[in-house]
Amino acid sequence: MNSFFKIIKRFPRTFWIANIMELFERWAWYGMFMIFALYLTGSTDSGALGFSQVQKGILMGSVVGFLYFMPVITGAIADRVGYKKMLIIAYIILSSSYFILGQVKSYESVFFAFIMLAIGAALFKPIISACIAKTTDEQTSSMGFGIFYMIVNIGAFIGPIVASLSRQKNWQYVFMISSAVILINLILVIFFFKDPIKPRKNSNLIEEIIKILKNITEALKDVKFVFFLLIVAGFWTMYNQLFYTLPVFIDQWMDTSIVYENIYKIWPWFAEQIGTADKTIAAEMMTNIDAMYIILFQLLISYLVMRIKPIHSIIAGFLIATIGLSLSFLTHNPMHLFITILIFGIGEMAGSPKTTEYIGKIAPEGKTALYMGCSFLPMAAGNFFAGLISGNVYQKIGDKINIAQMEAIKLGLKIPNISDDFTQNDYLNAVANHLNMNQQQLNEYLWNNYHPYNIWIIIAAIGISTVLALITLNYFLKKN
Repeated sequence: MNSFFKIIKRFPRTFWIANIMELFERWAWYGMFMIFALYLTGSTDSGALGFSQVQKGILMGSVVGFLYFMPVITGAIADRVGYKKMLIIAYIILSSSYFILGQVKSYESVFFAFIMLAIGAALFKPIISACIAKTTDEQTSSMGFGIFYMIVNIGAFIGPIVASLSRQKNWQYVFMISSAVILINLILVIFFFKDPIKPRKNSNLIEEIIKILKNITEALKDVKFVFFLLIVAGFWTMYNQLFYTLPVFIDQWMDTSIVYENIYKIWPWFAEQIGTADKTIAAEMMTNIDAMYIILFQLLISYLVMRIKPIHSIIAGFLIATIGLSLSFLTHNPMHLFITILIFGIGEMAGSPKTTEYIGKIAPEGKTALYMGCSFLPMAAGNFFAGLISGNVYQKIGDKINIAQMEAIKLGLKIPNISDDFTQNDYLNAVANHLNMNQQQLNEYLWNNYHPYNIWIIIAAIGISTVLALITLNYFLKKN
């Protein structure tokens, strides 16, 4: 215990300020992002924007993919101008973008505001992890990054809870809170943050960026490495359905009043605090279970897989995650999500952290840092392809509005098209009235006749293909 406190005391103030800023930034991001798909596609009479699933998929996939690619450039800029100046710029952009994102309504203006938000996030992203690296040494780095990872997940857990409770009153409150949280970071960086580096002012920024891009090109000449990155992109494509598709699926197809009632039986006060006015549990509260599981079990899972070869842990983890996420889409009983998301979380915790370790093992001698720098590529690609799955594919297979429209056409019902004056909820009510059903009966009828749960086949196919590709790659690497 004494050695633990000795290590804690060795961390400088900049280390703790960086961690606090990471917590608030993750709070702001996940508070917005966990409900973003619902906000984009929800009915306009609820305060949401009423976009199609395709529009949502294009917007989220392309912009977040761009966000994960940009740090290769923004990291070089930060080294040149200094971390403190870059963070001030990032927070001004982030706070403004969050606020604007909650005010604009047209697809084009939302797209522009989200791009600005992505630029701010890309300016921020490489700096904080670099601060942790710069403020730790060989004796404290393991503990330091462990604290950092815990802080990330605490922020990712708190944000969606606050956002979920806020959006019950007004959707705009979600974005205002994220904007305000980032302003706290702006105060922290101005008054309390000490830059851990001296800016390389004499360096040529353009030359540095060109050099970085050349290094990435050099790393991508390694065919086995490229195959590994493509395979991991498959995992991220599947993983991101937790944010892109599952909240919409829960909101459209699951009656979460069942969860509310079960919690109420055990702890009435808690059910009332996290539930909605309609005595249901919001979709984002259900998907946020994953962050809770990571906070509770990441250290245990990391300990259990510590002695397992990285590739074996990755394969097992990706397979378990595939099973868990696929099962989440196979049912419309929300109580099952507590188990299926746990299964998914165990796979995520076993596989995802090991990918970085594996890259370090397959990198040629002297090129480890270069290969590590490419780890953002599969995340960028995974977000882009996740957008396509949650857009075109989900709209055709699982989108309740699209399915209701198909049923209306099939029955020859004359119902007005969805517009500002005739919302998605109005359309569903009209279809239910024509069929002499209430909304719960309509939901069951469409579920049984159109099988929206078949989206699980697509999710499973991506995950299984990823696992088989990893097994094949490992076989050839061992053989050669």
